[in-house]
Amino acid sequence: MTTIDSVEAAPQLASPTRPMYWSIRREIWENRSIYAAPVVTACIMLFGFFISAFTLPHRMRLAMNDPGKLHSVVAMPYDTAAGLILVTAFLVGFFYCLDALHGERRDRSILFWKSLPVSDRTTVLAKAAIPLVVLPLFCYALILITQLIFLIVNTVVLLGSPALLAALYQNLKFVQLSIALLYAIITIALWHAPVYCWLLLVSGWAKRATFLWAVMPFLAIGVFTKIAFNSASFFTFLGNRIGGWFSKAFVVPVKGAPHLDPLAAVTPGNFFSTPSLWIGLVFAALCLAATIRMRRYREPI
Repeated sequence: MTTIDSVEAAPQLASPTRPMYWSIRREIWENRSIYAAPVVTACIMLFGFFISAFTLPHRMRLAMNDPGKLHSVVAMPYDTAAGLILVTAFLVGFFYCLDALHGERRDRSILFWKSLPVSDRTTVLAKAAIPLVVLPLFCYALILITQLIFLIVNTVVLLGSPALLAALYQNLKFVQLSIALLYAIITIALWHAPVYCWLLLVSGWAKRATFLWAVMPFLAIGVFTKIAFNSASFFTFLGNRIGGWFSKAFVVPVKGAPHLDPLAAVTPGNFFSTPSLWIGLVFAALCLAATIRMRRYREPI
């Protein structure tokens, strides 16, 4: 009797988050570009950095009398690596979302996945978690590893020049840079949430040409407002939705002004009080709700 009771009770002991966990694992298994593309970008940056490291002492000596230029020489590889990896992550998330729901309808695997005891809500939220949670966290770890390798190589190269080595660590506060990077990645994920959720909605709705259905309506509106009202405000709005997070989340550097420490440049109060952030998050939630409801009734293409 005890054995039977324990067997019957076993399914009840399963964690309610387990379907979500395995749904996310499935997305990672089926989409290697989620981690492969950022890693390739990081490897290219490392290759270029190793070549330029030999000229670092010379470049630093030339910039020793100009604090702004010296900081640029030291920090440029770290900022460039982070920027390129994050751009790669955005592109990966963009095209992943376009194919996330459309692909399973195209290859008819939706019939198999719907036969499993996994709700449409769990499936859609797991797909949304890839660009909003998994990819940003993976890229954060990858950027830290890449920048740490940069720092180790720079240290080894400058060991014979104590003054240059001291200048390196004065202009590169690695711990503060890492904290500011985590904050930046969180702000990017929140800012781009409506973009990814809109792409998921299109992926679940369109029968073909998901890229055109996702992009063309916005381009058409922009062209219409430009022709009819001679206004580029809609294109400005689109550009702000892609890259406007930086001016809201950080102090925009002014040419010629003293460089701010990484943590002194963050402005979380300004970012989280921006109305367009919350409007975008509401739009993202509506898109997710519509996508979940739509998936219940979508059939293979």
